[in-house]
Amino acid sequence: MQNDNHPTQAFDAPQPRHIAALDLGSNSFHLVIARVIGQRLQIIGRYKQRLQLASGLDSQHNLSQAAIERGLACLTMFAERLHGFAPENVRIAATYTLRQARNADIFIRRAEAIMPYPIEIIAGTEEARLIYLGVAHTEPEHDKRLVIDVGGGSTELVIGSGFETDIIASKHIGCVSYHQTFFSDGKLNHANFAAAQLAARQKLETIANQYKQLGWQKVLGTSGTIKAIRAVFIAQGHHDGVITQPRLQQLITTMIGYKHQQQLVLAGLPPERQPVFAAGVAIVSAIFSAFDITAIHFSNAALREGLLYDMEQRFRHCDIRSQTATAMAQQYNIDMLQAQRVKNTALALYAQLPQPATDKDPNLTTLLAWGALLHEVGLSISYPGFHRHSAYILRYSAMPGFSVDQQTLLATLARFQRKRLKLDEMPPLTIYKRKQVYPLIRALRLAVTLNGQRSTAPQPTIGVSVNNEHWQLVFPANWLAANTLLAADLATEQQYWHKAGWKLTVGE
Repeated sequence: MQNDNHPTQAFDAPQPRHIAALDLGSNSFHLVIARVIGQRLQIIGRYKQRLQLASGLDSQHNLSQAAIERGLACLTMFAERLHGFAPENVRIAATYTLRQARNADIFIRRAEAIMPYPIEIIAGTEEARLIYLGVAHTEPEHDKRLVIDVGGGSTELVIGSGFETDIIASKHIGCVSYHQTFFSDGKLNHANFAAAQLAARQKLETIANQYKQLGWQKVLGTSGTIKAIRAVFIAQGHHDGVITQPRLQQLITTMIGYKHQQQLVLAGLPPERQPVFAAGVAIVSAIFSAFDITAIHFSNAALREGLLYDMEQRFRHCDIRSQTATAMAQQYNIDMLQAQRVKNTALALYAQLPQPATDKDPNLTTLLAWGALLHEVGLSISYPGFHRHSAYILRYSAMPGFSVDQQTLLATLARFQRKRLKLDEMPPLTIYKRKQVYPLIRALRLAVTLNGQRSTAPQPTIGVSVNNEHWQLVFPANWLAANTLLAADLATEQQYWHKAGWKLTVGE
């Protein structure tokens, strides 16, 4: 009999970390749960709900109440499975539909009441990078490959080798949106297919030549549309599951023979995929033509696997965002010594703030550091108004690893680092609240001011106390008297704060 006072070695072993990734797609929501075991991931759960969220976008790009309710109902179910997960072990990425929705903030706010994890609305190029990352980890080949993901609202195309990407694109081509545009009458005829194919090729023509010149050895397709086509081909006797243009053309001919989508019955086609299948087939056929593709092989990995592997890399301290920030600093010839001085000062001030626990998002300090490092990227354009140039670059550049909200936050910090505080010009943020952003702006502004002379001399210890919108800086005795230029700059900064409804006090 085992002595309970001496647990076995199995019970002494460290428990593996459980992580989860949730993909809020235009057609379906996917949840994947995995265990991190050493240097690998073990998938232990997959959950999927087909919602066709994209069908809820109206002509003004507002998401309908019905679509919002469908999405929230799904999140309520997924929240049960995620109960007990620490926030740092969950990533939620929203793609095309929530990128487009003007009222996405309403969905996000209501979702926050359901599950305590931030929802990242990611750019199309970031979605493409994560899709490629998922494929690269599950298809360990080093040949150059073209990875294609046809989703509900957008199509991502990436060429890369190993784990490195060469070129990335995301196009507004999706099976749900194309169904609404070209197959909403339910008819399956040559005219509808031809119109959908032509529209897709027109969207792809701007990148096709560049992709073909770069070239690839193999084409891999992922996600629901290509998976469904493969399943139909296998059911038709093409047991290799390879997608080719002749097979697609024969499939289109077969589908046209049914005349209407309600009569469409294809072996291997899931009933829930039927409404958007014709649009998906038309898009894939157009991709074959646009890129002169011979065959597409299926990969079972997609965005959610990419999210998991991206998280797992961050656990090993290989955050892609650090690489992005470093590359951008080099690209724009940033004065890194000055950037480091500003970063160190900003972080030292921010660390002294008595923030409520609800505001202590672990990403905020990191984003402040990156914002400080990159605050002068706009100097590469011109000195006058460089803070505005910096904001534009940070908001609209391709920045692998950063969500849309994170880029917008970096741009906001750059925009308000100096000069007048026109806070009514602050762009909307989905995840972060203004009460979280304002302390970051204040810390960076003060850091920029305190390092305005770009001196290499060490700064004294500067204390900061906070009472709501009132910040008080405390310097060593007689230090300001010996630094009259800085004292004058701080007096000017006090005026900027006062006009914004804030208060800055400087003392010794």
